[in-house]
Amino acid sequence: MKILALFPETTSATQLLSKEESLGLKEFLKNTDYELTIITSDKEVDDHIEGADVVISSPFLPAYITKERADKAKNLKLAITAGIGSDHVDLDAAIDKGITVAEIPGSNNVSVAEQNVMETLLLLRNYEEGHRQAAAGEWDLPKVGAEAHDMIGKTVGIFGFGRIGQLTAARLKPFEVKLQYHDPYRKKELEDQMGIQYVDFDTLVQTSDVVIIQSPLTKDTKNKFDKNVINKMKDGTVLVNCARGGIVEKEAIAEAVNSGKIRYGGDVWYPQPAPYDHLWRSLKQTGLTVHYSGMTVEAQERIQEGVQEILTSFISNEPIKESYLIVDNHKVTNQSYQTQK
Repeated sequence: MKILALFPETTSATQLLSKEESLGLKEFLKNTDYELTIITSDKEVDDHIEGADVVISSPFLPAYITKERADKAKNLKLAITAGIGSDHVDLDAAIDKGITVAEIPGSNNVSVAEQNVMETLLLLRNYEEGHRQAAAGEWDLPKVGAEAHDMIGKTVGIFGFGRIGQLTAARLKPFEVKLQYHDPYRKKELEDQMGIQYVDFDTLVQTSDVVIIQSPLTKDTKNKFDKNVINKMKDGTVLVNCARGGIVEKEAIAEAVNSGKIRYGGDVWYPQPAPYDHLWRSLKQTGLTVHYSGMTVEAQERIQEGVQEILTSFISNEPIKESYLIVDNHKVTNQSYQTQK
């Protein structure tokens, strides 16, 4: 039995999600019949996928399991996301081929929620311009202050109100903002409890001063924030995306940021890793970083624990805990990944 795992090769700092540490899998699989092959780029997947029984990769540096690769992977039974998300796996192909797709729910919920709040504050307060001046030896206070805003009193709309969306709302509430959300599954029981209002998508887009994307990437949400949607936003809207890069239209974001229509921040790109000449790399006044919001030291520890628990069940031929599953027995089992069309 063969396990194929994709982890980045580190330069100086070592982490659990790295080729060197590999989530402790080398030690975990010791004295088993499982052969672990570690690769460091998606390009290497085709060299090993044919004989793999299990594929493990993170959303930060994914192994893309396309239909073509699923067809080639005659032995593939399990694809594990070392983190949260499934967009690097063709779910239709997984359903057709009977490949179980699993993630580690809860592993980085708090980590990403904190990043959402940080990105919101950085963009509202025009932090990047202030930092740029500090680094450049300038002291043009009006240039910073003219675009700096308080959080208090702002309307914050959350697109996608799952676990991370809820944690984000809870952390924003003390800032005395008006909270609203849109999700295909309304959560009435949380609205009074959390002081948040449900609105339709158009209302969320048109009335929010800050829009935080916290939805999975599905057929329904791919390129959801296109030019038409962005044009409906208030001038100067802060758009934060620590969910998936494919939920926004790349060219529309660039145009809107460059024209001053919106400020955009987050840590997700498409594809990942983003190429050197990615359109967003040259944007000014954004809070973009590499995809690291869910890669805190604590999150990686939770990811390691979850991956090893899934593998323990798989190796023992026991059912994988339902909360880990996205696709199982030829169907989508997780409500978050079920499309509405």
